Amino acid sequence: MTDKVEKLRAWGCDIEDAMKRLLGDDGFYRTCLEIFTGDESFEKLDASMDNQYYKEAFEAAHTLKGVSGNLGLTPLYEALCLLVEALRAGRFSDADQYYVQVRLARDTFLQIMGEEP
Repeated sequence: MTDKVEKLRAWGCDIEDAMKRLLGDDGFYRTCLEIFTGDESFEKLDASMDNQYYKEAFEAAHTLKGVSGNLGLTPLYEALCLLVEALRAGRFSDADQYYVQVRLARDTFLQIMGEEP
């Protein structure tokens, strides 16, 4: 897992800030990362965006934004921030574009974690 954490750091993640929030508990951080790879909110976001259920997409994206921010997954968090704000403002064509960025960031995260995107 150390290799994964180093890859996340190289990708631009703020591991140090996340560790402060988790009181330096490295094992807990690693567990949270593993759990986050299978977060159902990703599936909800995909289905909602595919079906243009933007209220549900907002809820899923907002959840993912919070968790990714707490875990210091900066590239994913920043992409989700753009998506959440576009959905909040009702700018759905922008949201569709930002969703592509979220998917790319999520795929990179999953690859680093050794999961299939």
